[in-house]
Amino acid sequence: MSLPADDASAFEPTGPESPPRLVIFDMDDVLVDYDVGARQAAMGALAGLYAAEVDRRIWQSGIEDAGDMGALDADRYLEAVGEALGIRFDRAEWLATRALATRPRPKMTALAQRVGQRATLALLTNNGLVMKEHFDRLVPHLRPLFGERMHAAAEFRTKKPDPTIFARLAALHGFAPGEAMMIDDKAGHIAGARRAGLRGHHFTGIDGLAQALARLHLI
Repeated sequence: MSLPADDASAFEPTGPESPPRLVIFDMDDVLVDYDVGARQAAMGALAGLYAAEVDRRIWQSGIEDAGDMGALDADRYLEAVGEALGIRFDRAEWLATRALATRPRPKMTALAQRVGQRATLALLTNNGLVMKEHFDRLVPHLRPLFGERMHAAAEFRTKKPDPTIFARLAALHGFAPGEAMMIDDKAGHIAGARRAGLRGHHFTGIDGLAQALARLHLI
């Protein structure tokens, strides 16, 4: 019988099973609050457009998805956004509008720090190469926890929930899929991680995550 994606008992070790040695955190809406509507409104203000029109031109058109998957490198992504909005849109505009939509979650930072005392940490976010360039300016508080293991999906030329991205990230850092665990707010991403052989936790709140981590002896 399969277990639902957010059932914490799915991650509880049984018998001789070891706790995960690599714990991969999603970023947006897990480690930080992310308000995509606020970001679209800020981008729209630069171009004299409503947020819904920005969503149509950038997100629904496939530009954002192409950036996330690495089909567009950082420069081409910024050019495509600017062309779609009819304005100059460079790294400064990207950072300013993204920062307006991103807020740390101090309690989650502290929880990840505790996990890092017992396992290797990594971060995997469905974002493009511009995000990879700007982790240290956008979320500098996360660098001490994750070091060089902060990854945007575009590095892998695919994105969650593709099972290959999880296995490739684990291998990059010297771990087998069965030694790794993915924490993500999207159930479909957890399903993809499990297909790759990882364990997973569908994040719906810090309390449920803490309970799952305690069962795995990670905190």
